[in-house]
Amino acid sequence: MSPTSWLPETIQRWLPRGLRRPPAVPEPLWRHTIAHHPFLAALSPGEQRHLRQLSAHFLMEKEFHGANGLEITDAMALTIAAQACLPLLHMGGVGSKGPGHDPLEALNWYSDFVGIVVQPGAAVAQREVTDGSGVVHRYREVLAGEAMDRGPIMLSWQEVAHAPQAAPHGSNVVIHEFVHKMDMHRMRPGNSPDGAPPLPQGFMGLNNPAEAREHWRKTMQDAYDRFRETMALAERFGGEKPWLDGYAAQDPAEFFAVTCEAYFVSRERFAQELPELLQLYDGFFRPQTADR
Repeated sequence: MSPTSWLPETIQRWLPRGLRRPPAVPEPLWRHTIAHHPFLAALSPGEQRHLRQLSAHFLMEKEFHGANGLEITDAMALTIAAQACLPLLHMGGVGSKGPGHDPLEALNWYSDFVGIVVQPGAAVAQREVTDGSGVVHRYREVLAGEAMDRGPIMLSWQEVAHAPQAAPHGSNVVIHEFVHKMDMHRMRPGNSPDGAPPLPQGFMGLNNPAEAREHWRKTMQDAYDRFRETMALAERFGGEKPWLDGYAAQDPAEFFAVTCEAYFVSRERFAQELPELLQLYDGFFRPQTADR
């Protein structure tokens, strides 16, 4: 027996991750989860083992709540955990210095919340915005998911369960919302995400943090502007629609989240459509392998 395995799970959460002993993910359940999602089945055996480890710790740290009578099963929780941890697979903690880091530190990207609310289907949110003239506009928005700064994540199980079919289209609601959380990390209260998460030290071989941030922002802005132009041509003049969901044109934060979905679930098509972002995202999500 391990020195800490007898401790209640609630107490283990307070221990450093290296001392915790999260409940083992059952082998049949893990195999089913991997086999059901082609973008997870494509991972190497070593990557799958690490993803399983991250998922086990994730499940210990987070609390799932079913809304509107939805009962969360172990299979549902693991499905969400594995996809949520996929972006962390090759990362270190926030501001990681690179080789030698504790791989479990990557979970710190999700340290600002505990709750995950799962709706049976899409949720309807009440919105209120004030325009430049001071007029208040109220409307309803249908949501497949939502990430709240320093708050929980909401997911539609209907959309989560559709992940295998959505992957060829570069779509994944779990990755979308959890990448939003990465974008929000260390964001000042009252600010909004902008598609520029904290970058690792030495990002893209740039040891000057200001240069690294400028490189990120310029590359993202250029790609975002091209996407918006393509969308405009498609909508106004009948041009070819872009591969990615047009929601990416809403703002830089949504462009980051939507493109990250495609990067993780349809990498080959992503490389064809957005080659300039492939190297950028490799430098962020795969800092140990990007230069190999």
